[in-house]
Amino acid sequence: NLLLGCELTASTKSYTFQVDEEDDSDHILALSVVCLTDGAKDECNVVEVVGRNHENQEIAVPVANLKLSCQPLLSLDNFKLQPPVTFRLAAGSGPVHLAGWHRIMHREDASLEDDVSEEDEEDLPPIKPAKK
Repeated sequence: NLLLGCELTASTKSYTFQVDEEDDSDHILALSVVCLTDGAKDECNVVEVVGRNHENQEIAVPVANLKLSCQPLLSLDNFKLQPPVTFRLAAGSGPVHLAGWHRIMHREDASLEDDVSEEDEEDLPPIKPAKK
């Protein structure tokens, strides 16, 4: 896993994360935190994720609306995206910092995971319901 970080501001309103299409790996980009950083004004800062749908049309989806006085930080719990993906500051002047990680899964690794025997899986503790 590689750490990823970028900052969106009034002068740099977008950041595109691309991978080499030629390599024979699957790439996953996981967004963990979006937060306002030093120098942000108390205004709405809307961050969009811009990608492409199955018909190769551009779609933009807002993932965060941050405001210094009420929500300066949003945890996205490793929101998974498929590169290429663009992050865009649709409203506000930032600075907004995005942090996450980039995971590269080599295709030959995927076949090794299928060989895991069922005995190994039985060692895992049972999942307990969350305490409310």
